[in-house]
Amino acid sequence: MSARFDCADPKQLEEGLQEAQAALRRGQLVVLPTDTVYGVAAEAFDPVAVDHLLAAKGRGRNMPPPVLVGTVRAAIALVQDLGEMGKDLIEEFWPGGLTLIFKSSPTLVWDLGETKGTVAVRMPLHAVALSLLKKTGPLAVSSANTSGQPPATTADEAVAQLGDSVAVYLDGGSCPGDVPSTIVDLTGSVPRLLRAGVISPDRLREVIPLAEADEYLADPAVRPDPVIPDETDEPDETGPADSAPGTGEDEPGAAGSVATVPGEADETGGAVASELTADENGAAPEAPGQVL
Repeated sequence: MSARFDCADPKQLEEGLQEAQAALRRGQLVVLPTDTVYGVAAEAFDPVAVDHLLAAKGRGRNMPPPVLVGTVRAAIALVQDLGEMGKDLIEEFWPGGLTLIFKSSPTLVWDLGETKGTVAVRMPLHAVALSLLKKTGPLAVSSANTSGQPPATTADEAVAQLGDSVAVYLDGGSCPGDVPSTIVDLTGSVPRLLRAGVISPDRLREVIPLAEADEYLADPAVRPDPVIPDETDEPDETGPADSAPGTGEDEPGAAGSVATVPGEADETGGAVASELTADENGAAPEAPGQVL
């Protein structure tokens, strides 16, 4: 029997976060709101839990989920190198609707599916999601729907599709759900726009040089395409459209619920550079499981 918590009630929110954390540690699934749609989450470092997530959605290992993080340090621990452009994008757009694809760290012991050595990472701009992520560390998160169905924008819709396959539902109200996150691939020699979403290509080009998909493919120096993960946005259920993949599941979110978590102002963009600088100066990145 699933448990459901109304996150508008402070008491239920705190209880729900505790129950969600405990469920994830047991290898169970949790549904949470984000700044696009609702997502279904599993412990990223538990291969059995990730398999349960894919099974609940009716998906295979060829559609690995992206990973949501609650801090920049958690992202640093997951990837080989943020790179200067990755740092610039994070400084400007995280938390928010930007998913970045990196080469994953070879030291990680995890199995998200057939990722071909890449990982898609995002920090969502949603208070409930950030609160949970800072308790659990990185989570594998896909849209809260069964394959072929629209992503859930309310907890009721998530319950109707996933039912008792999920242990805990965190009800954060309605999510926007109409525009997915923007996806940028940073695994090649040129940053590649894989999907236009809430952050426009023009806005991205104010921060970094950016190639559209066809421009990217024309460059003989680029690396092979990374696997496009199954995130938390609408299109990801129908497959890639041209060069813009449907990766909208790891970005669920509730309209009007984009307040940052108290005491975490440094994660809202203004002081991200301090984290990046500290890491560059030799501070050991926090291990994913130790992120608070």
